[in-house]
Amino acid sequence: MRVISGRAKGKRLKAPPGMDTRPITDMIKEALFNVLGANVVNAKFLDLFAGSGSVGIEALSRDAQTVVFVDYSQDAIKTIKDNLNHCSLLYGYEIYKNDVVAAVKRLKKRQLLFDFIYVDPPFTQENIFPKIMTVLDEAHILEPDGTLIIRTPKKMHLQEKFNKITRFRVSNYGESTLNYYQIIKEVNNNNGNSAYY
Repeated sequence: MRVISGRAKGKRLKAPPGMDTRPITDMIKEALFNVLGANVVNAKFLDLFAGSGSVGIEALSRDAQTVVFVDYSQDAIKTIKDNLNHCSLLYGYEIYKNDVVAAVKRLKKRQLLFDFIYVDPPFTQENIFPKIMTVLDEAHILEPDGTLIIRTPKKMHLQEKFNKITRFRVSNYGESTLNYYQIIKEVNNNNGNSAYY
């Protein structure tokens, strides 16, 4: 793994020992950030199930305003810190050693909003995917025009709509799929009723 672009371009990243998911490949990460584009600059970015921190570090390298890393594993937290230091990215981030659901509740309590939320749960825990999407849908920590991206196994069929968020893009890469979601916007039509689009 390496940083694709930005201030830390070319820096090699290490993975935590014994990760029970497939670490994101450089090819998938590059494709992801090609979609996000220049919108990452000055953005607030949340990296859930951060693992090595590869995605959040890529955002920092590309001049995101702030990145919050969340992972429950002590090995992952140590690896994130080591990778940040190796990349000379010394500010603009927070690291939570916490269960993702608990961390999301803390972030909501702090009234933090994010332009991008990237979610990469362990592929071995398929039941957690819809659960974390429901938690994020109910937490309201995504900016109104923000984007939530969740990486799933290709064989998994994650629902298109939750309560307030809907999928607008699906990209397959080998055994992985990137699912992109946005908040459904509510508008009032002429007869006074609400409509969503």
